[in-house]
Amino acid sequence: MKKTLLLLLAFSGVAVAQRYTAEVFTQVNVNANQAYATNIDFLTSNLSDPAAVAADVTAIKTALATGQPIPPSHFNPFDTTTKVKVTTLNMDVYSPMGDTATNRPLAIYLHTGNFLPPGLNGGINGSKNDSSVIVMCEKLAKRGFVAVAPNYRLGWNPLDQNQFVRRAQLLNAVYRALHDTKELVRVLKADASNLGIDPNRIVIFGEGSGGYVALAYVTLDKWAEVEIPKFINPATSTSFVDSNLVGNIEGLNGLLNLYADNGQTTDVSMCVNLGGALADISWLEAGDASMISFQAVRDPFAPFGEGTVVVPTTQDDVVDVMGANIFQKKANALGNNSLWINNTYNDPITLAARARYGATVNYIFPAPFDTITIANAEGMFPVLQPLASSLFNNTGAPWQWWDPNGPIASDTLLAGPPVITYHMAGLASNPNMSPQFGRMYQDTVLGYVAPRLVYQMNLISAKEFDFNASVSMYPNPANDVLNIELISADLEINSFKILDNTGRTVLAGELSDIKNRIAVDALKPGGFM
Repeated sequence: MKKTLLLLLAFSGVAVAQRYTAEVFTQVNVNANQAYATNIDFLTSNLSDPAAVAADVTAIKTALATGQPIPPSHFNPFDTTTKVKVTTLNMDVYSPMGDTATNRPLAIYLHTGNFLPPGLNGGINGSKNDSSVIVMCEKLAKRGFVAVAPNYRLGWNPLDQNQFVRRAQLLNAVYRALHDTKELVRVLKADASNLGIDPNRIVIFGEGSGGYVALAYVTLDKWAEVEIPKFINPATSTSFVDSNLVGNIEGLNGLLNLYADNGQTTDVSMCVNLGGALADISWLEAGDASMISFQAVRDPFAPFGEGTVVVPTTQDDVVDVMGANIFQKKANALGNNSLWINNTYNDPITLAARARYGATVNYIFPAPFDTITIANAEGMFPVLQPLASSLFNNTGAPWQWWDPNGPIASDTLLAGPPVITYHMAGLASNPNMSPQFGRMYQDTVLGYVAPRLVYQMNLISAKEFDFNASVSMYPNPANDVLNIELISADLEINSFKILDNTGRTVLAGELSDIKNRIAVDALKPGGFM
């Protein structure tokens, strides 16, 4: 049986491509719309009548306790006979086709969307069916992960005139999404053998709003952290989040919560944040899971430094948060990234990130916050796009894209004149939007994250290390000729492929001897952003 040696070309350098660090599978299985949980839907429920709510919740929980289905009237938002509505949460499961491994790492990918459905959230994206979610999960599966893209519960009123009401509702929306993610982890761990995953090797990716949830997931572990001053309702002197109603931090108990303990833990190995922020730096403590962040320095909605979350459609203030420029440095100092941070990374993506560390650049806010210095924080990739003429036209999520002619994108957002469609509004903060542009950023994300995940999860076996020691490639970097020497006579490698950092094959050929000379002078450097 012929075996092929895959090489990943990064500018003029080369490295052996292995499972998890490169796409070693070509096709992906997708098991779509699998139910993982059912819980109360705050988007469609009417909770204004306490007596009716109590009666409905009692009926729902009685049905669950006796093994009966929840009455259909609670699933139908148009049925006026019940006030409390429930929703079934679904997930899409991506796995590498033809893979025989049974202990694969699990990657959970949380979508963006401002905790409202697409359109209502002022944008086009906001579900597990977003283009960026689908493609990233496919890329992860092709690397040998099992990737899961869930939907989570949505619902809050960003247009309320009272800032404290907006803050309370947003905090509770994040809290519910956190509960849904914890329930997802418990469910997936319980089904680990059927999914072929290792329940002790889980990474949570969060994009935009999902980034807020991912960061909260690995840092919020004490009730006192929900009672810091900015989360206290001035009218009641208690937290905006009421555990008696919505449950504890693990997503258990509470009047308006249906999740039950199945005996599984909710521990994960790492979170990867793409454009989210941390609710408060005090949440981050020694012993929290490892974290990596990609964030646009001039993101107008999730501050790179310390700033205020605003409603995307109205730009009204909601709550102060901290961005990657603050929390990534602290995570490193606490030792939470110790399993991977001290290893040698000389790849061009890492070097690009490091080249921006320490730079002082124009920021997005007026004086005295008109500049910001990018922290020297390994594990943070600062995305630096040109400064826009308007605050909210600065780039925040270049890894996102959509169909300009889709049902929401082509709808009218503002009647004008001039008429503004959702697509036109989306381009304001993502002017280079295209599948190619978004995929390029995703390749940069995975090129940075994957080798660190390998160390964090201890994914490289002794056999793989032995393989690396059995193949010699020089010079590295190679400008004209790459020498591939098969040091071990036991290796049965007959051919090679050289891939660029987007996964495209740029050169392939046969290996006919122990020592092989490959001309690479015609290859062009790869790219990253």
